[in-house]
Amino acid sequence: MTVTYEQHAERGEQGEDEGEAAFAARTERYTARILELLLPHRRPAGAPADTRDDGGDGADSADGAEGRGHDSHRPGQCFAEQLTQIRGFVARREPVLLTLPAFPCKSPNPAKVVGHLPDLGELLSLRFLDDLCAAIDAVYPPGARLLICSDGHVFGDLIRVPDAHIDAYGKALRDMIDANGLRHIETFGLDHVYDGRGYDEKRALLEQDYAQSVEELRAEVRAGGPALSHYRGTIRFLVEDTADWTGSKAQLQRECRSRAYGVLRRSRAWGELIAHHYRQTVRLSIHPQACGSAKFGIALLEAADNWLTPWHAVVVQTGTDRFRLMKRHEAERVAIPAGPSWRPSHYIASELVGAAG
Repeated sequence: MTVTYEQHAERGEQGEDEGEAAFAARTERYTARILELLLPHRRPAGAPADTRDDGGDGADSADGAEGRGHDSHRPGQCFAEQLTQIRGFVARREPVLLTLPAFPCKSPNPAKVVGHLPDLGELLSLRFLDDLCAAIDAVYPPGARLLICSDGHVFGDLIRVPDAHIDAYGKALRDMIDANGLRHIETFGLDHVYDGRGYDEKRALLEQDYAQSVEELRAEVRAGGPALSHYRGTIRFLVEDTADWTGSKAQLQRECRSRAYGVLRRSRAWGELIAHHYRQTVRLSIHPQACGSAKFGIALLEAADNWLTPWHAVVVQTGTDRFRLMKRHEAERVAIPAGPSWRPSHYIASELVGAAG
């Protein structure tokens, strides 16, 4: 049976009838159990793959020391923001709304991905997210829903992916959600705002309405901490995603450093726009997040690299119901393509194929 918002309100009133103290205690139990479901999938800042060389800047030692950790046993300190966000919904016995800026578009580099449409990596990630919401349903009757805030059009021009490819990716993603009955998931994108405008104008309006100044962002990055880590990770992706560069490596690094500020600035503006349209949410991120962050970094699939995502990689099946993200050129050294020859959905590890034969 579908539980409506009206029924949630009744649950809240019934909770008050059982006594204020009992209602508050139940609220805390629900809140803690929901956080417990998120913690095994946390993507912490400073994990080893998060400190790889990005082309000139050293690793951030403060983030590195924090993120190796063992902070998951201190939820009141490390996850106070998440507990507050979750508690806001639970106290009203409303469905928990999780927002995740993600699933923008495929990388433009064919050495990393196969084509510009979603594949098994996206499907497995969507199923994981839907299953996570279902797990919350099982411990908290009003349940949860997830809003994917697709950010491809937000910075498509900066990462050099055509808007037409982003549109095609988004439509295929929505079709995938519908075809697989992933009922907890909805999508939101730049095409939902600034009606009647083209994408270039929408991007300009997003910056005008929500972006911080370039000078402020540069000062924050220079100060170190999470902003510097995110900046370095963005540079690295921009360098890797540039497939047709004819200049020197040093020139490419300088060019990507400049674009990285634009990507970060718009990404933050997009976060502010989401917060304006959805004022109370549990904020997830596909980027590693430090202890105490307002966002909870979440890992979608197994990967050696803490920054790798399905739209920057392909999926390699490594065992029964075991899958791992790898860059395409790496996958093709250890696995064979599966699915249509013109656009494989994933790869299968060579040893699995040999064992089956």
